[in-house]
Amino acid sequence: MDFNVKKLASDAGVFFTRAVQFTEEKLGQAEKTELDPHLENLITRADSTKNWTEKILRQTEVLLQPNPSARIEEFIYDKLDKKLPSRMTTAELLGQYMLDAAKEFGADSPYGSTLITVGEYQKRLGGAEREFLQTSAAAFLSPLRNFLEGDWRTISKEKRLLENRRLDLDICKARLKKAKHAEAKAAAAPDFQETRPRNYVLSASASALLSEEVDKAEHELRVAQTEFDRQAEVTRLLLEGISSTHLNHLRCLQDFAEAQTTYFSQCHHHMQELQRELHRCANAVGAPHSSAASSNPAFPSDHSSPGASFSACDPKPGPLSMEPPATGTRKAKVLYDYDAHDASELSLLADELITVYTVPGMDPDWLVGERGNEKGKVPVTYLELLS
Repeated sequence: MDFNVKKLASDAGVFFTRAVQFTEEKLGQAEKTELDPHLENLITRADSTKNWTEKILRQTEVLLQPNPSARIEEFIYDKLDKKLPSRMTTAELLGQYMLDAAKEFGADSPYGSTLITVGEYQKRLGGAEREFLQTSAAAFLSPLRNFLEGDWRTISKEKRLLENRRLDLDICKARLKKAKHAEAKAAAAPDFQETRPRNYVLSASASALLSEEVDKAEHELRVAQTEFDRQAEVTRLLLEGISSTHLNHLRCLQDFAEAQTTYFSQCHHHMQELQRELHRCANAVGAPHSSAASSNPAFPSDHSSPGASFSACDPKPGPLSMEPPATGTRKAKVLYDYDAHDASELSLLADELITVYTVPGMDPDWLVGERGNEKGKVPVTYLELLS
């Protein structure tokens, strides 16, 4: 117990001395040892890396999970080292509600069948979102957290230790300066007023004590300088590792961007499929009225109307028969590969040039495309129209 009390008192004394030195430096009443410019730059770069990593991490968490309560729950489970209970995504939950509603309203009704179609695709979107969240957490969020909770804590600890070593060094410098000043003052103004031998002995003893104090201060300064230099080197090596951290975060960022690209590509594909399904269902519902439409001169009787070209209920749709262009032909550049889903559509290859036009009453999301002797519907989103 004695040892612990003494150590506590010693630590308190060191802390108080450092606090005094730090305060005097802030007030401009004490000299401060400046760090090497290269080391200062490394510290600034590391601090900037830490600050921006924290901001990027927090905002990415908000992007992936906008619900604050859910983020708090995930944080608690992570700190308790427990597995987070499985939770449906919002799209999956919406899809499930639609499927349940379809059962209530009747799957054979137009509304019920459409609810089933949309609900299934919502669940697919939810599945894609779940995969994106898992990939992003593993490939991007985890490395950022590991840096902040691992490497950065080590760097912060060594930085604090370096600051303490610097304060100790400056304290030793100030102590040596005071000791030399006292020694010089005693040597410059000796006390000759008293002529008794005892006073000469005391004066010599005081001079020896001052000289001893100077030697002790010089020794402490050398020790403090050695410890400071050693700690500065350790800190420098750790800070230079920030470059490797940047490279690692770069790879993680590329993985995150790739995961986002895959996710949005899947969403785009699912929504394109859903759009086609909805058009096919709408055409199937409107099929009984085709005879009335054919009796009207405004509608051709050769099944060349847009409704016939969108029909999805016929398992084997025939080749597309198009009316003459109503708005003139244009050239278009294909942006992405596209595989035709039936004989009424035209398959596309990225970067090829095709001729496109529209026909009266055609869905605005589609155009008629021609490539040589081939002709068929093509989605507008896959094209760049050229003037």
